[in-house]
Amino acid sequence: MDDEVREKIALHRFGVIAEVLAERLTPAERGALVREIAGRTHSHPDGDERRYTRGTVDRWIRAWRAKGLDGLKPEARSDTGAVRAHPELIEEACALRLERPTRSGAQIARILFHRHGIAVPERTVRDQLRRRGLQREALVAEQKTFGRYEAARANERWVTDVLVGPFVPHPRIETSVRAKLFLIVDDHSRLLVDGAFYAHENARACQELLRRAIIRRGVPEVLYADNGAPFKNAWLTRTCAVLGIRLVHSKPYAPQGRGKQERLNRFIRESFLDEALHQGITSLDELNDLFCAWAEQVANRRCHAETGETPIARFCAQGPHRQADPERLAEAFRWSATRKVTRTATVALEGNAYAVDPALVGRRVELRYVPEDLSSIAVYFEGRPAGMATPFVIGRHVHRAVPQAERPVPEPTGVDFLQMVAQAHEEEAGTGKKVDFSQLEMFAAHEEEDR
Repeated sequence: MDDEVREKIALHRFGVIAEVLAERLTPAERGALVREIAGRTHSHPDGDERRYTRGTVDRWIRAWRAKGLDGLKPEARSDTGAVRAHPELIEEACALRLERPTRSGAQIARILFHRHGIAVPERTVRDQLRRRGLQREALVAEQKTFGRYEAARANERWVTDVLVGPFVPHPRIETSVRAKLFLIVDDHSRLLVDGAFYAHENARACQELLRRAIIRRGVPEVLYADNGAPFKNAWLTRTCAVLGIRLVHSKPYAPQGRGKQERLNRFIRESFLDEALHQGITSLDELNDLFCAWAEQVANRRCHAETGETPIARFCAQGPHRQADPERLAEAFRWSATRKVTRTATVALEGNAYAVDPALVGRRVELRYVPEDLSSIAVYFEGRPAGMATPFVIGRHVHRAVPQAERPVPEPTGVDFLQMVAQAHEEEAGTGKKVDFSQLEMFAAHEEEDR
């Protein structure tokens, strides 16, 4: 199992235990929550649905508190080989599950042992049944009910979404672009935590808004998002895992739980976008300035019809909120990639080549970096710092997934050096004097500064 797979599994495990890590929980509440988590099914990175025992959940909690995300990475394990030696046992296990869908993997393993005298691990039985689509949850229909939900306090649950905005002129291209409004709303107070228009709808725009919101309002316990590309990616998952935020995605074709966000979107269209379009927008910066003023003066100060309070008053009623450690905050918004060090002690990232410690040759290392600056790459081996990667051949300074950070094309200076040389040559031919080209270059430099 390589480091990239171990990283994905660690992020999955954190998602399972995230809600148990809240400091406000008493031991009794935490125990009840762990039992509830053990009764759920969880989507594993390999695409399967899995259940975990209470002991497993407790072990992951201890590991995260001791070593953070690195403590949740799995260790290598060896199989018993019973399945390979006796493949007919798995066929019998499938028949036992189909005969009675409520049979657990442990019960099927016990039946196989008493009937054939061969011990097949319970985990192996569950894995094999899951690969064949015979997990109990898929065979036993469960009726779902939905109830009204509201977070009990501010910063317990943030809801994020993207609202398609108007066309605005783009500073780098001649045509206009469709602005996308990234929003974060506090579920308890209905506060518009933060919002900004971006020209690109990508993961980094979501991260930038989340970082700004955390600095302004504190760290949330849960971030609830849909399954769009800006929210369902490894980079945002890593950010939430480092900060101890539980990232929850809404189920496809299940709009329950997004009612507050949709009502706010409608209010933004009616109260802000209509007025902005009526007056006309000349730039993205102007649109963001107007939205920031409208959010603080109108959206967060109106009396909410459901709560009977203004969002800002309800948000601030419980006092100061938990803030993030600056170093951890910086680490959370770095991106990560796994690479194998070549024989020449180099690694590749985004078409660039970097030199690393020769002692890492042949090893798989983790590269942590800020996507807006690919000249500074931190190297980690087995979760420990292993120096910096020195740029060897660098053609890209910004990650291609962050086009908004590309440097703008410089404006032309209008200096035609060769034309000045030709003019000087003609003057020399007419006067018979020699031209001092060093003085000519100094003249060109001064002319460019004046422009």
